[in-house]
Amino acid sequence: MAKKEEKKVKKGDSYGADQISVLEGLEPVRRRPGMYIGSTGIDGLHHLVWEIFDNSRDEAMGGFCDHIEVTMLPDNSVRVVDNGRGIPVDIHSKTKVSALETVMTTLHAGGKFGGDDSGYKVSGGLHGVGASVVNALSIYTKAEVHKDGGKYVQEYSQGKKKAAVKKVSTSKNHGTIITFRPDEEIFKQVRFDWDTIIGHLRQQAYLVKGLRIDIIDAREWDPITGGKGKSNDYEDAFWFREMDLEVPSTTFYFEGGLVSLVKFYNKAEKPVHSSVFYVERELEDVGVEVALQYIDSMNSTVIPFANNIHNPEGGTHITGFKTALTRVLNTYGKKNNLIKEADGGFTGDDVLEGLTAVVSVKLREIQFEGQTKAKLGSTEAQGAVATVFGEALTSFLEENPDEAKSIISKSLLALRARKAAKAAKDSILRKGALEGMTLPGKLADCQAKDAESGELFIVEGDSAGGTAKMGRDRKTQAILPLRGKILNVERARLDRMLGSEQIKNLVIAMGTSIGDTFDLSKMRYHKIILATDADVDGAHIRTLILTLMYRYFRPVLDAGYIYIAQPPLFKIKKGKEIMYAYTDEERDRLLGKDAVALEDLLSESANDEGSGEEEEETEEENAKNKRVAKIHIQRYKGLGEMNSDELWETTMDPARRILKQVSVNDAEDANKVFDMLMGSEVPPRKSFITSHAKMANLDI
Repeated sequence: MAKKEEKKVKKGDSYGADQISVLEGLEPVRRRPGMYIGSTGIDGLHHLVWEIFDNSRDEAMGGFCDHIEVTMLPDNSVRVVDNGRGIPVDIHSKTKVSALETVMTTLHAGGKFGGDDSGYKVSGGLHGVGASVVNALSIYTKAEVHKDGGKYVQEYSQGKKKAAVKKVSTSKNHGTIITFRPDEEIFKQVRFDWDTIIGHLRQQAYLVKGLRIDIIDAREWDPITGGKGKSNDYEDAFWFREMDLEVPSTTFYFEGGLVSLVKFYNKAEKPVHSSVFYVERELEDVGVEVALQYIDSMNSTVIPFANNIHNPEGGTHITGFKTALTRVLNTYGKKNNLIKEADGGFTGDDVLEGLTAVVSVKLREIQFEGQTKAKLGSTEAQGAVATVFGEALTSFLEENPDEAKSIISKSLLALRARKAAKAAKDSILRKGALEGMTLPGKLADCQAKDAESGELFIVEGDSAGGTAKMGRDRKTQAILPLRGKILNVERARLDRMLGSEQIKNLVIAMGTSIGDTFDLSKMRYHKIILATDADVDGAHIRTLILTLMYRYFRPVLDAGYIYIAQPPLFKIKKGKEIMYAYTDEERDRLLGKDAVALEDLLSESANDEGSGEEEEETEEENAKNKRVAKIHIQRYKGLGEMNSDELWETTMDPARRILKQVSVNDAEDANKVFDMLMGSEVPPRKSFITSHAKMANLDI
């Protein structure tokens, strides 16, 4: 019998118990931070602040706290203070250490569990990981608790305690102070944005009636000199505000709740009906609160919250809200003969047009889809919102017939415009597709068939288009020149928009179609690069295209396919050496000491002009003038001024070019900006221009 051949196992091929990794404590958070805070970019960095703030906010929702302070400190630390009950400091029965240490160093530990016996009836911190995750991702964290007449402190580094919880003194205060400094090994950039923090905490102040929130920017403050510095000694301050320092600060306090928030969003808009609809009611342990108002706009803003956590991706509560809104308006409109038989009925898009609404639910047992809480998953919220909101809106319409008629008329306008747009789209897009719609004649397409490697450069005018076509890489780069300024789609509906030849060419070139036939998978290029001139007209054209993308091709923006090219402003020739500068500062840096010499020479020439006097040059001045005479600086106004080689080298070559990717960080803010700058209402735009005039960078 032949000897059975043994299978040789290569080194490293074995797989047994020793190959199973067990991460202890908070190590999983440091290994995979994106699972807990979404990303390690700017959004994830600010998510740390929200996690700590939410714990204090939950104290306020429970009625235990009415004052929260958020301070940005000089060493990129953030401190959150509340006057709540204070995190418990006594020994935990299971962990055998202080409850404070348990909360700060253990995942899924906190006062948000345990139903009626827990520390909170309603909270946003479902997972109980907020404080511990922030601790794990911070190079330094300090927890300070004022409770039961004592002041207790514990410090940590990267989630690990430095010492046990210690009572350091007596105290008459009550509350919790958490100070943390994000770990630069985890985050790409540790720089908190004042406007981002202000915007988020303003929302929270509207959502919790009677809560005062102070936000303080003390990054430039030094406790010794009172001026700029890096000191981090804040031991004497419990409420930073009481030190009366001259630092940027803001206080929010609102009694009006969601009604005030809707008025804030609509303050620069023309309302369709005067009063703001509002309902607050609890149904089967689900608290429902809704405020809404229609405005004279084609856009909608629906802001969802669950346990005061903003849910940018919506969820079950928004599904219930939209279902009830469509059903109630259809029922009322048909019952009162406001909707004719020929009109059919409203769709969800019809009733959303011009709507500003805030939908807030509060649940005891809440389910989010992911730790970042971007989408609510609790099924009971859908039925509760649909019932409470539906019944209240029906009563509102019956009791306010004039306002009801205005709302129905607004939705009817949207319905009829939708039908007109559908007819236009059918005749333009679908008809063209059946006949084999060809690509625009001015499009110089690339050879690549896969969208991932394809790039579409949208350039301004035929001159730049011709240069770009000669300078491009034909394999991957396509060129589409646009003639003049495209239609401002913020002021036009889809039917009129599709009558624009420039927009139609762009839609066909992209390949995605538009409206309800839009399909992102048919995108022909994964880089749409806006390459307009570096002047006011170029900036305007770029804004018009971005408005089109935001309103009708939002998935393309969200996918990260839109880019802005950064052509150079200057071509600098020093003898035979050629350099390009993208800013005034870079130009001066490239010129070095010659920048000063060149400026002096130009100044002297201007002063000597017409004087008729000639002064004998010194040998040093003569050498300087000869050196400067060899320098030639060209200021580019448009891409058409470059030859094809220059355009390739500076703007189109993937190895050397500079591209800015366009993204939407805050959809509500972006919506307001587009509406203000590109909409039909002139006063808000005039006010913006007047207030920001000094910030304008004028190229005269």
